[in-house]
Amino acid sequence: MKSFIVAQKEHGFRLDFFLAQKLNLSRNKSCFLIMNKSIFVNNQIVKKSYFLKKDDFVTFQQDKKPLSFAIDDYRPINLNLQIIYEDDYLIVINKPPNLVTHPCLSYTGVTLINGLLYQIKDFSKLKGFRPGIIHRLDKDTTGLILVGKKDEIVVEMQKMLQQKKIKRIYWALIHGFLGYKGTINLPINRDHNNRLKKMVFFKGKNAITHFKTIRRFENFSLLELELETGRTHQIRVHLSYLQHPIVGDPLYGRKTQKEPQMQLLHSKNIIFIHPKTKKSLFFESTLFPHFQEFLNQLLSKSKM
Repeated sequence: MKSFIVAQKEHGFRLDFFLAQKLNLSRNKSCFLIMNKSIFVNNQIVKKSYFLKKDDFVTFQQDKKPLSFAIDDYRPINLNLQIIYEDDYLIVINKPPNLVTHPCLSYTGVTLINGLLYQIKDFSKLKGFRPGIIHRLDKDTTGLILVGKKDEIVVEMQKMLQQKKIKRIYWALIHGFLGYKGTINLPINRDHNNRLKKMVFFKGKNAITHFKTIRRFENFSLLELELETGRTHQIRVHLSYLQHPIVGDPLYGRKTQKEPQMQLLHSKNIIFIHPKTKKSLFFESTLFPHFQEFLNQLLSKSKM
């Protein structure tokens, strides 16, 4: 998915003209994308003749076919989601493993959205192809995820992400020792041989991950990682490329029988200024059992 924030100089542009400029497309192709419901403005579908305003948030869903999900397509399911924080505008969830954030072309089963519909009052009033979702976590990545309770909050928080006003910190257990501290600056693109994967590609999109080692073990290291950019699979791709993949990663990891069956990557902290109350918020989440138990085994061995 590509996204753009409308600048002052672009205020008043027609949507189809704006897209033609930003995506280097013909006007006809831009109109086709709009009519195909692949373009959203502030999380809403609008007409090609829509005149943009400064700070409008334009998103382009890049799938080959459009998604047509609406909130009415989901059913409430009790997933016993762990709610870390909730106010009138935002929810912070500690997402469990084996749960997809929202539907996509390759998956239309149960997602986080089904659980939110069950647990959150008035969640069904939200719109868009992934209602309430401010950012996503991969299916087997656990930890903190932000959800908006109002459409305008979703848009505002997505802008904050793009402007790097939300700090996201992850924990990962990796093979080997990467170093005590550093920055990984390697561009990422789609894997040309596998549509489900990403790859380091030097003509790809800018991708920056900062890391430091929390604890070093005999064959593993526990890392703290901070995303400066938020590309799909960014942490997983970066670490795999450097020959230190995440333990248990089914797509980019090593296939060994001794590893856990779920990847050990966890969204540990989220820090930001609340867009409405202007309070500084810091959230921390506990590890799920599959991660904590494997870590405990390593800690026990290191004391022997």
